[in-house]
Amino acid sequence: MRKFGVIGVGHVGVTVAYTLVTKGIADELVLIDKNQDLAVAEQLDLQDCQARLDTMTKIKIQDYSELKDTDVLFVTAGNIHALDNNSGNRWAEFEYTREIVKDIAPKIAKSGFNGVLVDTMNPCDAIAQYLQKTVGFTAEQCLATGTFLDTARMQRVVAEQFGTNSKNIGGYVLGEHGESQFVAWSTVTVNNHPLKEYATSKGKHLDLDKLEKEIRHGGWAIHSGKGYTSFGIGTCAVKLAQSVISDAQLECPVSTYNKKYDTYLGQPAVVGKGGIQYVNELHLTDDEEAKLKNSADTIKEKFATMYQRV
Repeated sequence: MRKFGVIGVGHVGVTVAYTLVTKGIADELVLIDKNQDLAVAEQLDLQDCQARLDTMTKIKIQDYSELKDTDVLFVTAGNIHALDNNSGNRWAEFEYTREIVKDIAPKIAKSGFNGVLVDTMNPCDAIAQYLQKTVGFTAEQCLATGTFLDTARMQRVVAEQFGTNSKNIGGYVLGEHGESQFVAWSTVTVNNHPLKEYATSKGKHLDLDKLEKEIRHGGWAIHSGKGYTSFGIGTCAVKLAQSVISDAQLECPVSTYNKKYDTYLGQPAVVGKGGIQYVNELHLTDDEEAKLKNSADTIKEKFATMYQRV
């Protein structure tokens, strides 16, 4: 029995729920939202589509006790409009999301949930660490999407430079899911060739600073156009959950605890049964290591300030 829970059925939460149902990934799905009418509406809408699907998902709502035997719990609540006048600064959401986690953390703990938690709430590095500490999860059990989405944006942007498929781009965006994130260009490959080597062979000059800015502000470009993001982040969250359910041992960048810097941040790890199986250590350049430290320091400083106020 594959059972999932979603706390917060806004744009991201409902995208996750719809994907789980229409792909036949979930046998049971629990939806929880502060808005009772919204939870009921999304339950009915998802139930209506099942007469035309090849699979069936039992959908329950508004019951934290149902999380006890849930395999993967998505925490997707938030207030995307907190970004409207903040140029995509995800820390602007913390004023709102910290109140949400104060409310839901004890309820998750009381439910007896002991599966894997996947957080998409922003600032996701801080939220994941707060939930891990407050609920009493192991670091392996509690993760956030982190730079998984930012890395996908990097793959798209780099692929466009060479007219290739984004799946043919390797490498990582590391650090904060936010302004201090950075592309570890030493890890980036195109068709399995090092980026700079491949660009030279094609006679192509790349402005890495310009590309990095486009990648960093990719989410803001989407938000500016439609008021929120949903498909990219929802897909990342579901892929992580599938990796847990199937013990896929997927290697990808997620937000998880970094022992060296004593904070959650985006880094490559292997995800499978039980959540984070291990962190995949990278050999970064000195410049990249300095950027990672800066990003870690940024997260720790802001988290400490906000944590005292929660």
